[in-house]
Amino acid sequence: MRIGFIGLGNMGRHMARHLIHAGHLVTVHDARPEAAAEHLAIGARWVDSPADCARDAEFLITMLPDPRIVEDVLLRGGAAAALPEGALWIDMSTSTPAAAERVAADVLDARGVRRLDAPVSGMARGAEAAALQIFVGGDGDDFRIALPALEAMGDPERVLHVGPLGAGYTVKLMINLLWFSHLVAASEVLAMGVRAGVDLGVLRASLLASPAASHFLEHDIMGVLADGDYDDSFAMALACKDLGLAVDLGRDLGVSTELSALVEQIYRRSKAQHGDLAGEMSPVRLYEALAGREFRLPDPAAAPAGAAATV
Repeated sequence: MRIGFIGLGNMGRHMARHLIHAGHLVTVHDARPEAAAEHLAIGARWVDSPADCARDAEFLITMLPDPRIVEDVLLRGGAAAALPEGALWIDMSTSTPAAAERVAADVLDARGVRRLDAPVSGMARGAEAAALQIFVGGDGDDFRIALPALEAMGDPERVLHVGPLGAGYTVKLMINLLWFSHLVAASEVLAMGVRAGVDLGVLRASLLASPAASHFLEHDIMGVLADGDYDDSFAMALACKDLGLAVDLGRDLGVSTELSALVEQIYRRSKAQHGDLAGEMSPVRLYEALAGREFRLPDPAAAPAGAAATV
């Protein structure tokens, strides 16, 4: 399969590498030419523009930071206009249905270019291990055609067709929104319990034995509790971007977003305090400050280990 791949960042560089190893003919482009060095060494072809990356591709895969850049690459970068008739654009960015619709309305629909939205969860660790979850929106036949390429980048058991165009974007935004909400709620509970004098390990064990147990408390927060790791593989700037997209989507749909908007405010306060490049779990630090101590377990080996699990 001839695949154009645009976006060789923390996630995309691993994803493109897996496609090359799977035997696909991969052409790559990134705003930073040096990002493609490892791909060229194993057989990829470099091109200097998004348009050249799309030209002659059967699939064009984009893995980009936000909807604005997606539109810029597809429209102003010429990738959409360069795609051959009948090609398939697979956007794996965390973006929005509205951004993709603008690209389609401007260029793609009139030329018979098909598209899927296929954002991912699993972070850079999942991308490196080809163990990503992939949530695909679009036509079922297009999904089946793209499946071998998607399975080369993700866990085949967790490459899911979730509905029509736009459903993949929406599912991914809702996953991130709920995970960020779990983080804020759990941090607030731990801060109150510790401030009241309850041992942190006892409090966490009690929560895990109760109906309030969660994957976040059992696994994701262990990076903080065991090692003080706030997961800088996913930056606060990106977390705030995703929260903003989710809140905007809710408002566009007429769904009340009071809780989500508050979570977004807390994340933005943490970003302002800890920096754009701080890890996505940095809001925990706000609650550690309120508790008057860091959240650390004295014997982390006695608790199940885990790592952050969002996008």
